[in-house]
Amino acid sequence: MNRRLGILLLVCVALSCGTRKKAAPAAPATREFPMAEVPVMITEPHERATWIAQHFWDRFTQPDKLYLCDSVTVNGVPDEKLEQQVGLFASILQQLQLPDGQAAMETVYNRLEAFQKAQPEGNVFARTSALLSRYFYDPNSPVRSEDLYLPFVSRMASSELVPDEEKSQYAWEKQVCSLNRTGTPAADFRFVDTAGRTRTLYGIQAEWLLLIFGNPDCKACREIMEDMGASVQISNLINSGRLKVVDVYIDEDIDLWKERRDSYPSAWINGYDPTFTIRTDRIYAVRAVPSLYLLDKDKTVVLKDAPAQWALEILETL
Repeated sequence: MNRRLGILLLVCVALSCGTRKKAAPAAPATREFPMAEVPVMITEPHERATWIAQHFWDRFTQPDKLYLCDSVTVNGVPDEKLEQQVGLFASILQQLQLPDGQAAMETVYNRLEAFQKAQPEGNVFARTSALLSRYFYDPNSPVRSEDLYLPFVSRMASSELVPDEEKSQYAWEKQVCSLNRTGTPAADFRFVDTAGRTRTLYGIQAEWLLLIFGNPDCKACREIMEDMGASVQISNLINSGRLKVVDVYIDEDIDLWKERRDSYPSAWINGYDPTFTIRTDRIYAVRAVPSLYLLDKDKTVVLKDAPAQWALEILETL
């Protein structure tokens, strides 16, 4: 009996050891953003940039697997890391021709939508679209571009993945981005200049026209004046008449503008909107000042609501 009991105990131990599985290594809670890898046969810089823009989000939005999603992590990638990649993506698109950049934004939406439908419990669609909105649309973003944001926000405004209460905001943003698009004629308007004369935007003739919607109390507006005054190239453009600078005050405190009108450079054309038409956001959407538009001799928009540094860099190369 003792021998049989001993054998039975040995068998039990052997069976219990046989059924115990080795613990699998724990999956990492987070991961690095999975970067796109450009095929080696693509060597021309512009083609490489275009390929990266089109495929930037491919590996992050592969629909067959969902990584950790919580309050600080998006599909395994920490929030701050994802935001860095959105900034990088925006900078890449700025280097492309506008149609290529807009096509890349269409692709982004398609990838996010497909992933969300495949992995509805994830937060990829909501968090990534919010970051794209911040970088491409926020008036304080140094890489903002309403032209690039337009195809993305157009899809968001009609998306079944967007809550109904948010669609109206996206629809408004779509309308704003549709005004005075790059490559289209700028909207004409009337303003009153420092001499009290009523003038029109299209009545000002020049090879180039820099339109500024500003404010005499705006620190950034004063910095633009200083930077332009310090640029020999831009000063020469203005003095030769090739460039006209038109600064229009659109707020309601006209007395303030009149008190400060002498603070503007004398070579500029300065004025105010007497009917507050521009403030209605129906012909121009000025979401923050200064707002800069660069127009050519036909009043075609070359830059729309561009960061000041971009406009000044272009002017210095003319």
